[in-house]
Amino acid sequence: MRAGHCACSCANWCDAAMEEQSFLIKGIVYGANDARLQDALARIYDTPERPRCMCVAGGVEMYVARHRLFVVKRMPESGTRHHASCPSFESDLHQSGLGELMGEAIIERAPGSVELRVDFPLERMPGRSVPRGERQEPSEVSVSRRRMSLRALMHFLFERAGMNRWTPAMEGKRNQGVLHRYLMEAADDVMTKGVPLSERLYVPEPFSEATKAQTADRRRAKLAVLQTPDGESQFKMALVLGEFKSSEATTFGRKVWIKHMPDTPLLINTKAWERIERNYGKLFEARDADTAHKPRVVMCALIYAKREHTYQIDKASLMLATEQWIPLDGIHEIDLIDTLIASKRQFIKPLRYDARSAAHFSNALLLDAGDAPLSLHVVSAFMDPKERVLKEKSIGMSGAKEWTWSTDTAMPALPAVVKAAFFHRKLEY
Repeated sequence: MRAGHCACSCANWCDAAMEEQSFLIKGIVYGANDARLQDALARIYDTPERPRCMCVAGGVEMYVARHRLFVVKRMPESGTRHHASCPSFESDLHQSGLGELMGEAIIERAPGSVELRVDFPLERMPGRSVPRGERQEPSEVSVSRRRMSLRALMHFLFERAGMNRWTPAMEGKRNQGVLHRYLMEAADDVMTKGVPLSERLYVPEPFSEATKAQTADRRRAKLAVLQTPDGESQFKMALVLGEFKSSEATTFGRKVWIKHMPDTPLLINTKAWERIERNYGKLFEARDADTAHKPRVVMCALIYAKREHTYQIDKASLMLATEQWIPLDGIHEIDLIDTLIASKRQFIKPLRYDARSAAHFSNALLLDAGDAPLSLHVVSAFMDPKERVLKEKSIGMSGAKEWTWSTDTAMPALPAVVKAAFFHRKLEY
């Protein structure tokens, strides 16, 4: 995956996905599943020594981080130096909407440490008005900086967690527990408006009748930050990120239900919810599309406690995802993604972030068709004419070999798998 957009290679979220990766540490090569690897990493943790990923001749320098275990992660701006089939490979920044945000809205302070500049608040001042006064000549002119939207933040977390990357070893391993664990880990070492993002992010745990009381206690403890102490005039805010289930009308507005939170709805006024339904109508309709596998609608909601233990939506963004939690830009991509998964292929799904259009980007990057990723493009028969022009212009611009499918025709055969010999050669070091 894209490694926290910068420094970390959280494709290590699934041990099976790394079964072929190996690292050179003090002259010895260790496989990713080698029982000795943790001891080897412990010996160099907090030292200048760095492991090397041996996916290419000579290896690529990595660094060691510690979560529950020691983890080998990718150095900033080194992702393209890895072999395309390597779990630490990262596509070029400009092959997705990430390129527009790096350095302005996403800032790397050190390996594994990221600052995000976002366009939404983490505190809300109720009833605050802008004071009027006599217009004065400005003493300075500031240059505005790019900031991330809620959608871009969702894409950031999903990419940092490795959810937009697929290998056959991930089949059957992406459940709510995995989503909770790795999205929360993706928020580690990320600062937003001077606050650790992990402190303001809640991803529902898997719901179980047997453990619902304990789960609810942990949720209340996590969202206790929203309970504003007496004397403070600002509402603290948090983010809830999960799969949208349904909404229902009440006397005072709407209740919004997130899957795995059956005992706690999010609240929103009726007019605001109607705007969400208008803006995201295509996403809600996509859940009823005649597809082999139904997509999910994922919601990221900025919430605050209007009263004790009631969570009010201040702002929300939604996106489509496959049943494996791979983000989609639209329902037109789902047949391609399903075919890639069924064919046991390795690929990355480039994400839009805040780009004006996703038509500029590949719909998928195939990682097992050679030493370099191969762009896969989908031209939808229902595309907006302007989007179609942009997509057709983007096809072939790289000068590299590409694959294209127009959805009003049969899907052409996928490029053949090219086995990477480096995984066997590297063991000779």
